[in-house]
Amino acid sequence: MVTIASSAKELTSCQKHAWDILQREGNVFLTGAAGTGKSYLLGQYLKDKMPDAFPVVASTGAAAVIVGGRTFHSFFGLGILEGGLQASVARALRSRRVLLRLQRAYCVVIDEVSMLSGTLLKAAETVARRARGIDEPWGGLRIIAVGDFAQLPPVTRGNEDKDWAFLHPVWEESDFQPALLSTVVRTQETDFLEILNFVREGTVNERVERFLEERSNVPTSEHVEATRLYPHRAQAESYNLRRLESLPGLERAFQTHYEGDERYMDSARRVVPIPDTLQLKEGALIMMRKNDMQEPQLYVNGSLGWVRRIGDETLTIDLLSGETIEVTPQKFAVLDGDGQEVVGAFNFPVTLAWAATIHKAQGASLDRMIVDLASLWEPGQAYVALSRVRSASGLAIERWHPSSIRAEPLVTTFYNNLADATQKYVPRPLFVTPVGIPKHPIVKKKSKGKREQRAELIRELINKQTSLAKISGVVGIKQDRILLTIEKLVAKGHTLDLSYLTEGIRELSRIRSAFEELGLERLKPVYEQLDEAVSYETLKVVRCVMASAGTDV
Repeated sequence: MVTIASSAKELTSCQKHAWDILQREGNVFLTGAAGTGKSYLLGQYLKDKMPDAFPVVASTGAAAVIVGGRTFHSFFGLGILEGGLQASVARALRSRRVLLRLQRAYCVVIDEVSMLSGTLLKAAETVARRARGIDEPWGGLRIIAVGDFAQLPPVTRGNEDKDWAFLHPVWEESDFQPALLSTVVRTQETDFLEILNFVREGTVNERVERFLEERSNVPTSEHVEATRLYPHRAQAESYNLRRLESLPGLERAFQTHYEGDERYMDSARRVVPIPDTLQLKEGALIMMRKNDMQEPQLYVNGSLGWVRRIGDETLTIDLLSGETIEVTPQKFAVLDGDGQEVVGAFNFPVTLAWAATIHKAQGASLDRMIVDLASLWEPGQAYVALSRVRSASGLAIERWHPSSIRAEPLVTTFYNNLADATQKYVPRPLFVTPVGIPKHPIVKKKSKGKREQRAELIRELINKQTSLAKISGVVGIKQDRILLTIEKLVAKGHTLDLSYLTEGIRELSRIRSAFEELGLERLKPVYEQLDEAVSYETLKVVRCVMASAGTDV
């Protein structure tokens, strides 16, 4: 159940509960509906923390720029998982910089965790565990995962099923303590909030229909100053330029100035929230793309206003809130995996705001909004769109269709279970924030156990080109377990010459071709492409050999 806050300036009861959880040991999943204050609470927690010890990583480049962090992929050295999970883990562990930053960190904050697949989360957990040399989840790192699975789903290719992180074994292994925010501070309207709850759950009942029909009768002509949200970028860009051309007066163009490492320029242009060329006229409706960092905070990311006056180095803006502000060009920083700035993008922190995409509006709080809900395709899209606006009175709907209001049943079940778990909260010991960062990484070392000794023996036998059957006899475990140990050795970066294991395998080139086409991560698609004529054990052998050779697929 979601409620509204009596005052947005003090912590709500659920925020206080979440704050207590953040102060205690263990991994945390900070979540809640849109507008419940996840970002605010996290900002308060990190306010006095050292960035190297408490790095913030985001699931996408655009999110990283907004939160002032780095991408999840770059921090853990995973790239785009080229060659599959095992090959990517092995590459990451060969990077001294990845090892160093993971050993120096005490806690990693993962923002927008819902957009990360379970496979990707497991890859990062494996890298952290091995980089730190501690056989515990995440190598003993504290993880604070932040996000809402009801808003942004994980990115998948084609028609593949979504690889939800909370369904992957790594989620349970991480033992996240749920910090569930249920009080919305973005709006104070009970009726509107209840409608948002229904939409979040994918429910289209009589109340939702009546609300959407009522908001569909609100004028949406071009004379209404509000941001239109569209599902597709081309629609938003076309509408913005058309409205700008219709204004009288001289158009001014401000080029975004980029400074930094040329290798990162193309990716930087894709992720900063401002265009390469900012086109403005006096009278243009704009959206602020940064939070006001001074007190009193007069605007936030998403605040709307009209351009009153354009100077070479200043914009005078009349905010819809009634305040008049002056802004100068500001920097949007793009960071590498080490948290070092690699590109700085300089321009006024505004974009044209007659239109935006639903995705780009994520995280923004809009004063007035016109939205097209007629042809959405993702679960949660309608909820993300409707929850951007501060008040129902600021909302107008161009079109809508019941099929666009969808929720993922797996997510609904997950949050129902999460609410139950929250009721059974048992406080953990207080987390003592370390003072400073050690100059030399401290890595706990454990005495070699049975598994490590067995792995060393298998590695020695492999170096002697011993057959799998003989290794099985010497070590006393099945060939399946031997292959699993070999895969782990390869992932840790051990150089093994396994080519002899494929000698005598029939149709080897055909098997390799299937892996190169379909990737090394899953065996079933390869098994099916080979007409189920090659055993899984043979496929595992070939996969091991290809992974050890660093084959790019």
